[in-house]
Amino acid sequence: MALWMTLIVAPIQAMIGDMHGLNTLKHQPAKIAAIEGHWENRPGEPTPLLLFGWPDMAQERTRYGLEIPALGSLILTHSLDKQVPALKEFAPQDRPNSTIVFWSFRLMAGLGMLMILLGALALWLRYRQRLYQSKPFLRFALWMGPSGLIAILAGWVTTEVGRQPWVVYGVQRTADAVSAHGDLHMTISLLTFFIVYSSVFGVGYSYMLRLIRKGPQTFNPPLSGTPARPLSAATEGFQHKESR
Repeated sequence: MALWMTLIVAPIQAMIGDMHGLNTLKHQPAKIAAIEGHWENRPGEPTPLLLFGWPDMAQERTRYGLEIPALGSLILTHSLDKQVPALKEFAPQDRPNSTIVFWSFRLMAGLGMLMILLGALALWLRYRQRLYQSKPFLRFALWMGPSGLIAILAGWVTTEVGRQPWVVYGVQRTADAVSAHGDLHMTISLLTFFIVYSSVFGVGYSYMLRLIRKGPQTFNPPLSGTPARPLSAATEGFQHKESR
């Protein structure tokens, strides 16, 4: 079921991402320029697509860039004659950190492409009746397990860093929206969150490990009863109530 969902949902997500990119280009053009590591347009030429490189905020250029001519215009404007706004068209204080969002976006998009590949390979192997026999594919699927979470986090970084220095784009800067909390208050708050979440996830993680170590069981669990002690159901079973 998960592989069927990957086959269907991953391409849909790519199409939604394309529409979101067009919307972002319209409303937050500096973010798009930072994501693309695009510093300036060449007169009369469409915008290339930078596959890889290292955006240098100090030197205002992307070093070691590997680009495909005109592909940036095609993807971002759906035409071959329009240009995408460049970072140098914005004041230095209004530019997002291109170094961060350039790579966070590519991490997110790259994982999305791998998800599409995973779904396509699963369909092909299912057709060949080798889905559960192909060890390379099964290893690939295993390594792709956390890809969804990583892609979400990378997308979140792209969104939040890419809209800087604005909390409301073009209206209010993040520096003007910061609450007047001291270091002590913020430290206590963060430590509290860390302790609570570490405790909750730590207990849940240890319980899941117990279940994994126990492995699948051949008997059906009882419909009634309570664990002998907290978290013991994974290893000791249930304690039945005596009928009266």
